Amino acid sequence: MVELPEGRDWEMVVFDVDGTLMDVDGYHPDLIPLIREVEARGLTVSLASGRTLPNVTPIKQSLGVSGFIVAENGGMVWDSDQGHEIVALADGSRARAAAQWLATQIDGFDDAGIESNRWRETEWCLYEKEDEELMCQLLAYTEWSDLIVVSTGFAIHITAPGVDKASGLRVAFEQRGIDPSRVLVCGDAPNDVSMFEMCGFSVAVNDAHDGVAEAADLLTQARGTEGSVELLRALIDTL
Repeated sequence: MVELPEGRDWEMVVFDVDGTLMDVDGYHPDLIPLIREVEARGLTVSLASGRTLPNVTPIKQSLGVSGFIVAENGGMVWDSDQGHEIVALADGSRARAAAQWLATQIDGFDDAGIESNRWRETEWCLYEKEDEELMCQLLAYTEWSDLIVVSTGFAIHITAPGVDKASGLRVAFEQRGIDPSRVLVCGDAPNDVSMFEMCGFSVAVNDAHDGVAEAADLLTQARGTEGSVELLRALIDTL
C-alpha cells in the first residue's frame, strides 16, 4: 500500500498517461471511478503526456477531470477549463528535418515515424525499433546537435532543447497560480523525471523504466496501471 506523506495540502495531482493511466488494454476498470472521486473531493487532476494534444483531449474528457493538458512532452499546453489558449513551446519543423536526414544515414530508418505525427507541432516521434543511441551519435555532428532524443518506451521523441514536461507544467502552473511544491506527480518513463524534479512529491509506478524509480520519492507496490489505482486509493484516504 502506498504511504503518502502526512500533513500535505495537495493542490493538484498530475498523471502521465501511457504506462501509468493506460496500457495496451486501455483503462483499469477501477481507474475512472477513483479519479472522479479524487476530483469530487476537491483535488484537481491534470495530464502530462508524450501524446499529441488531439490524442490527450478525449482522454481528459473520458476521465472527467478539470485540470489542464501538457502534451508532446511539454511542447503543448492547453488549459481549456480556465479559458486559456493553446500554447506551443517549440517549432517541430527542425525535429522533422533531423529525422529526414537520419533516414539518409541509417538503412531502413522510417522518418515518417508514428501515425500521430500528423498532429504533432513541437517535436517528431519515431518507432521504438529505431536505434536511439545511433541517432544521438549521428546528430551530434550536425546542425541539429542541440536537439534531444529520448525514448519513452512507446516511441522515440526528437525534441527541442529546454522543452520537457517540466517546462510545460511551468507554463500551466503559472496560468493557474499553482505552487509546484503542492503538486503530486505520477509517471513511469524517463520523460517523466523532469516533472518529478519540479514538483513537491513524485510517485513512479512499479515496473518503471531504468532510473525512473530511483528519481521518484515513492514506488508503488503494484505494477503499471495497477500502481496508479493503488496511488489513487491512498490519495483518497488522505482527502
